[in-house]
Amino acid sequence: MAPAREHGDDGLLYICPTPIGNLGDITLRVLEVLKKSDLVAAEDTRRTLKLLSHYGISKPLTSYYEHNELRRVPELLGHLREGKTVALVSDAGMPGISDPGYRLIKSALDEGLPVEVLPGPSSIETALVSSGFPTDSFLFTGYLPRRRGDLRKALAGINREHRTTVAFEAPHRLRHALEETAALMGERQIAICRELTKKFQEIKRGSAAALLAGLPEKVRGEIVMVFEGKPAPEAREDEAKEKEVKTALTLLLDAGLSPRRASEIVSLLTGAPKNKAYRLALAMNQDYSS
Repeated sequence: MAPAREHGDDGLLYICPTPIGNLGDITLRVLEVLKKSDLVAAEDTRRTLKLLSHYGISKPLTSYYEHNELRRVPELLGHLREGKTVALVSDAGMPGISDPGYRLIKSALDEGLPVEVLPGPSSIETALVSSGFPTDSFLFTGYLPRRRGDLRKALAGINREHRTTVAFEAPHRLRHALEETAALMGERQIAICRELTKKFQEIKRGSAAALLAGLPEKVRGEIVMVFEGKPAPEAREDEAKEKEVKTALTLLLDAGLSPRRASEIVSLLTGAPKNKAYRLALAMNQDYSS
């Protein structure tokens, strides 16, 4: 690890997330940083120029993408050492997340140069929350592999995962990915999020087979896939126990027993807590009455 250094005359590297579709989603803070930066390093200078022009910002641009990263990193570090403020942007979302940026960020940190990451738009989080699947813990895997064998191996891992999983996929490979998913995961639920925040945003949920049935011949746009996590064994056991309790309560309530008496008997037969059985019996009895 590089020794700490004084930042007196050093510049500052800002990591600036940009809109994933709707230009209105850019933050005020990112706009402020772009306005005061000496240089903007962009994955695609043409796309970034459109963004800057939209907000009336004129700044020097330099390209920084996957195939010139190794050459650009020393140049940008040089600007930072000279005291310049550099803003790093990708085509959409947070630089460094499945986009160029990691090498520059690590190199700057290794030298003790200041780096500040700004919050902002993220297709990962937008798709995750839109899916309706649990969000308390999730896994992001980047782009799904292209080769069939690697794809199957990746999907097998996702199939074993109890957390919600988010992945990117190219539109022309989506059909193949869904076919492999349907063969492996069966009825596991998936959300396909397309063109997030854009005019033709589309979010579809269902099994891979159901999503395949409604897939158009030609898919366009940016795709984020969200996979429902595998139910934990205890969750399946809880579901089975509740189903057993409800079945027994139904029989007793249909026979004319009161909710309290029915719940007492069911608790003795199934081992379910009396208070839980009673709450279920009350709810079911209310459904019968309504």
